[in-house]
Amino acid sequence: MSTKETHELWDTLARLKDGFRWVDLSFELSPETPHWQGFKPLDVTPLYTFENTDGVFCANQYTLSGQYGTHIDFPRHFDPKGRLAHEYGVQDMAYPLVVIDKSGEVKANPDYELSKEDVVEFEKVHGPVPAGSFVVFRSDWSKRTAEEYENKDAEGNSHFPGWDIGALKYLIGERNVAVIGHETPDTDSAKSGNAVGMVCEDYVLKHGRLNVELLKGLDQLPAMGAVAFITFPNLKDGVGFTSRVFAIAPK
Repeated sequence: MSTKETHELWDTLARLKDGFRWVDLSFELSPETPHWQGFKPLDVTPLYTFENTDGVFCANQYTLSGQYGTHIDFPRHFDPKGRLAHEYGVQDMAYPLVVIDKSGEVKANPDYELSKEDVVEFEKVHGPVPAGSFVVFRSDWSKRTAEEYENKDAEGNSHFPGWDIGALKYLIGERNVAVIGHETPDTDSAKSGNAVGMVCEDYVLKHGRLNVELLKGLDQLPAMGAVAFITFPNLKDGVGFTSRVFAIAPK
């Protein structure tokens, strides 16, 4: 790489930092972080402290499930033959971002499912969803407290929104998108998941797509035009892991 090319990259980075908004789409990690109810909260165990190392250093051991807080599911999470974390490269961490906002509908109906008709109506306004993009369902569910995520009724049944299988078949089968994302702990709505199982998540992962859950901050992004970065470690044989997701968007 020549000096001129190096400077061009630096100039591009400076323009991105100065001329665009950088939006964090991930929850901070703590025992209080929203997570799927089947997983235990993050456990933090001090291994070394300033007190027991004479002020030299400190280090902790963190114990958490792979899919804790904001996280990415790799196809192997549901598909025995699906790709694993270490089979993805760093170029697989950046995508054009499409935000479909149905937060108003979710406010009126917490069991709302984003349908193919919703996607088609979205495209009439914003144009076709591009191939290879990261499509997210904005529900504003992330504005709830962690205790409110399951939204259980008097009988103990959860109520939160999700995708309809028709929308996913359209986005994956006809638009060839690369990643599906949402603010809730599951791809499927709680109502559908309880009735027929995780049909939507199964469809996404068995079609070789990535699935990103428990996002936040989607209300700060345009419907089209932002770029999202989904970061994850090069974890050998990983089926899912906590992720720092962020977007660069026009001001």
